[in-house]
Amino acid sequence: MTLTLTVSDEVHSLVPGFTPLAVEAHGLVNGPSNEASSALLDDAARRLAARLDGRAPHEDPHMVAWRAAYTAFGSKPNRTRNSAEALAKRALADGGLPRINLLVDLYNAISVAHLIPVGGEDTDRITGAMRLVRATGEEPFHTAAGGEPVVEHPDAGEVVWRDDEGVTCRRWNWRQGVRTRLTEESVNAVFLLESLAPMTGAELDAAGTELAESLEKLSPGARITVRPAL
Repeated sequence: MTLTLTVSDEVHSLVPGFTPLAVEAHGLVNGPSNEASSALLDDAARRLAARLDGRAPHEDPHMVAWRAAYTAFGSKPNRTRNSAEALAKRALADGGLPRINLLVDLYNAISVAHLIPVGGEDTDRITGAMRLVRATGEEPFHTAAGGEPVVEHPDAGEVVWRDDEGVTCRRWNWRQGVRTRLTEESVNAVFLLESLAPMTGAELDAAGTELAESLEKLSPGARITVRPAL
């Protein structure tokens, strides 16, 4: 069953030209990070360095657009960076990118190599449709603090992804909740690639195609579709 994804008129009005792409997959194989997923992350870091050619991640035009989007809904982009910028900074630092699990490593590599926010959700843990909205401030967001589960709430007006149970990702793509994140037991997932101008449609499609091809190599029997997320 195809997951329904929508973007509210409020978000479209706030940031015109937002273009998401969905890669939906069923029958995936996941597991602990390994040499292959680690190599993908290392290669992504090299591709990022070549792309930036000495610039800082926040100086890339796509990241400039995302900083403007964050400012538009009241977030401070120097304090809460979009996921692509945050990963890019880690990729270029001495410690490098974290190794999480095969699926997360895979989509993090795409995010870094193409400098685009990418998120992955376990569709078996999503209730109802997913929609990108401006929060009321009352929605629950399940996360962890000090190793213990806690429930937070977004700021009123904050742009969030949510389903029928609550927020799945805060500040657009800043922090994912624990409820729907991909674990080593996940077999069905949706990956969201989120672009703003000046990223072109061709560049967005190239990132989505590379993600789909990487998923096919990881899980040869998986059913994978790439489609606009609207």
